[in-house]
Amino acid sequence: MDNKVIIVDGVTKLYKLYDKPMNRLKESLSLTHKKYHTEHFALDKIDFSVNKGECLGIIGTNGSGKSTLLKIITGVLNSTEGKVTVNGKISALLELGAGFNMEYTGIENIYLNGTMMGFTEKEMDAKLQDIIDFAEIGEFIYQPVKTYSSGMFARLAFAVAINVEPDILIVDEALSVGDIFFQAKCYKKFNEFKEAGKTIVFVSHDLSSVLKYCDRTLLIHKGKQIKLGKTSEVVDIFKKILVNQYDEQPSDNEGSETGETKEEINLQPGQTEDGTLWKEKMIVNPNFSDYGSKEAEIIDFAITDKSGHITNSIYKGEEFSIRMKVKFNRDIKNPICAITIKDLKGTEITGTNTMLEENNIEMGKKDQIIAVEFRQKMSLQGGQYLLSLGLTGYELETFVVYNRLYDICNIEVLSTRNTIGFYDMDTTVTYL
Repeated sequence: MDNKVIIVDGVTKLYKLYDKPMNRLKESLSLTHKKYHTEHFALDKIDFSVNKGECLGIIGTNGSGKSTLLKIITGVLNSTEGKVTVNGKISALLELGAGFNMEYTGIENIYLNGTMMGFTEKEMDAKLQDIIDFAEIGEFIYQPVKTYSSGMFARLAFAVAINVEPDILIVDEALSVGDIFFQAKCYKKFNEFKEAGKTIVFVSHDLSSVLKYCDRTLLIHKGKQIKLGKTSEVVDIFKKILVNQYDEQPSDNEGSETGETKEEINLQPGQTEDGTLWKEKMIVNPNFSDYGSKEAEIIDFAITDKSGHITNSIYKGEEFSIRMKVKFNRDIKNPICAITIKDLKGTEITGTNTMLEENNIEMGKKDQIIAVEFRQKMSLQGGQYLLSLGLTGYELETFVVYNRLYDICNIEVLSTRNTIGFYDMDTTVTYL
């Protein structure tokens, strides 16, 4: 018990939802105790503990209950049922500017946060310069925080949280705010904190960071605890949830196996075994661009990992495939199927097509459906990228676009070790 600094025992958070404000009054005055509300479980029987010196990750989709759980742990919210025990001083970065008085200056907010954590004014005097130096917001430290940009908020909030010597640091997405240099500085301090044997609870959508820093990870989905265990195993289950390939089972405790998914992916023209298209299991960009003559069309597509699972997330260094199905609405000679991967700024990073690979289709017959697979090793650095698909050709030396799907979906590359630039040369270092 002495080694456990956070114990969450059967925590449930129930909200009563009313269609209109008047229903709340009707319910309170009802002599028959008639219910005018529906019940929403933001959290449903969450059980776990965090050991001293451990970095625990918490992941889940938006609305899964992650932030609600953190607010209950830090005492911002009360649970409907269950109990939370915390052994140690907590410093929390929950929401941007949480715990800040918008009318106070940066300096005044530093002292305010210190007082809320139980420090005396004299103790905060000793920490003040370290906080100011880390935040690097210059003379704005003397201005009301309501004048700050989001980046300034993040700098000051992180500077306070990390420099008040907490036993437990709770971080909710805060490291993703600010410029790249500030993020690097935060992660450096984050590492120092971890190496010092402090306890960290880390909530993030950046799965690469979760894989890199977290000893164990908790997955929450729709308020329910899905799995607690080895980070890589939990991330694999989360990837299946993201693309709707997770078969919900009763929530399990650490070490148990849950969430079996359909392994099959049908490369033959047509649909998968459950009657769905490949793309229905993908996270598709709602704002993609679709254009061309449509004399031939891209009717389906998928990204698959080394095991053949449809996913938007690929581990760096592993083989993966990009697959597309094309339908010909008339006979087309030597059609060209193409893939392009861009960064989020729109810069084309890499790509290829069936003509460059010298493996073209000689003739696409009317009403014929052909499935094409591009298989390669993922050498891009960890991060988010955009995938575009194309179906083109030449007719009497004129280049023709039959169908293009620009930025149709994202590819998330998961990596715990990145080198410099866009791609990894897979370098081996030896000493001669």
